[in-house]
Amino acid sequence: MSKVWFVTGSSRGLGRHFVEAALARGDKVAATARNTATLKALAGTYGDAVLPLEMDVTDRAAVFENVKRTREHFGRLDVVVNNAGYAQIGAVEELTEQELRDQLETNLFGAVWVVQAALPYLREQRSGHIIQLSSAAGVIAMPLGGAYHASKWALEGLNEALAGEVAEFGVKLTIIEPGGFATRDGNNPDPLANGHLAQTDPAYDGLRRRLGAITSKQPAGDPAAAARALLTLVDSGNPPLRVLFGQGFHPMIRQVYADRLKTWADWQDLSQEAHGTLDQADR
Repeated sequence: MSKVWFVTGSSRGLGRHFVEAALARGDKVAATARNTATLKALAGTYGDAVLPLEMDVTDRAAVFENVKRTREHFGRLDVVVNNAGYAQIGAVEELTEQELRDQLETNLFGAVWVVQAALPYLREQRSGHIIQLSSAAGVIAMPLGGAYHASKWALEGLNEALAGEVAEFGVKLTIIEPGGFATRDGNNPDPLANGHLAQTDPAYDGLRRRLGAITSKQPAGDPAAAARALLTLVDSGNPPLRVLFGQGFHPMIRQVYADRLKTWADWQDLSQEAHGTLDQADR
């Protein structure tokens, strides 16, 4: 049976490829974007199978209205893809209050509004699959990515808790952690570009250059291949809670987790002392 999807951030990038892959195999998709003109070609190709919706995920009322409209239009809701988001890059010292708030409003709160809007329908059906687009940046952190990491690490924790809350209702949840994927010109986007940063501090220019040289060497993934992998994921009877998309960051992630475990072990005596369980004779 074909599935009904609700996908945020459908205008370009991975979101666009996810929508096209679902439609191409005969599924139905409510595709959201801040400007529906970017979805015109989809409607022209797939007709009534696609429902273009104008929506900014930071507008909670609009999110609830569009999820409701999707359910009424297609009669059910099977796959919810929280894809909308952007990367606010800059040193923590450089960030303005508004830049940090905007990052969290889109990446974190926008995702929460979609989940809250969709869950009553999924619980009623006792089925459904929530897909949360996180990032390799949701499990490791690098300099100049503080705001972006904060949003993605928060999403990781929130969705892990959510998975435990909805499992008894037959609702599945998977956090996808992509590495770098090619832009429309075929290149890996520079994750250390200034992005939405209003003003940069020259004190961090050297760090920007050094990290830019490292990240530019990461292999760019194929968005179409990621879309095919997503179809496999949503068709799985037992999908994982977390899955990496792409292998570029896998060795780095393995090392980060190994180092973290070693540090905790190396400082175990201090941990016990802090708890008050270290014997005085062992001090």
